[in-house]
Amino acid sequence: MPSPTISAVSSSPASSPEAKTQIDAANSAGKPGRPGVWRTWADRLAPAAAFIVLICVWEGACRLFRIPSYLLPAPSAIVIAGLNVTPAQWVGNIGATLRVALMGYVVAIAVSIPLAVALVSSRLLSRTLYPMIVIVQSTPIVAIAPIIVVTLGASDLPRVFITFLITFFPIVVSTVTGLMATPEELIELSRSLRAGRVREMLHIRLPFAVPFIFSALKISTTLAVIGAVVAEFVAAERGLGFFIMFSTSFFKIPQAFAGLAVLVALSLVLFRLCSLAQRWFVPWSLPKSER
Repeated sequence: MPSPTISAVSSSPASSPEAKTQIDAANSAGKPGRPGVWRTWADRLAPAAAFIVLICVWEGACRLFRIPSYLLPAPSAIVIAGLNVTPAQWVGNIGATLRVALMGYVVAIAVSIPLAVALVSSRLLSRTLYPMIVIVQSTPIVAIAPIIVVTLGASDLPRVFITFLITFFPIVVSTVTGLMATPEELIELSRSLRAGRVREMLHIRLPFAVPFIFSALKISTTLAVIGAVVAEFVAAERGLGFFIMFSTSFFKIPQAFAGLAVLVALSLVLFRLCSLAQRWFVPWSLPKSER
């Protein structure tokens, strides 16, 4: 007995091949086990599967070739070493690194975006300050970190300043790029409507630059953690950077790798939180494939 769908197509005047193709596609879309679902699940599970395979290969290589733990510890040895560290130690070190990273990150945002607006608004400032910003970014922070610590003292201030120096440059450059990439048609339209420079910046240039800004903010989350660790290598009594340096100095390599794994997890969490903030507050700035 023919299905209602086929009967409707045959009795309808719109029984062209195009209409049949559309109806067949709609019917097949509701059937379970369609290839699109499996492809979606495969895309979601592929990163986790690749990570699990990498861990298994790492573990198997360490056991097969009997690699000493002080050269390359196996993942199981890293997990055991991490579990041997007390929760209080983990909380204290993670809290110290996270505090410095977030403080430097917030300061970088508060300075970089207004600075980018000023660079776009004034050609004189752009020609004067932009070369200085490039020079500061080109200076190896690791080389001048001891000087910063000696100058600013042994408190959180030098560590926050080092984190700021590593973090602010991508935000400035991406924000300037986004502000300058605003279509000229929109700028001319705003000027024809007698909009001031402030309204042009707030209502046209900044909204257009939001995707660029969030791209830089995502990158800067990882740079903030790196900056905090670099500062802790120079002068700190707590933090994941200090924990890794202390572990390696006593040849506790599995414990150092455990601290490194926690650092990676911390960076991934901050990156994810930044992505969620963009999705929650400015979803229109996301590509259509990510909405």
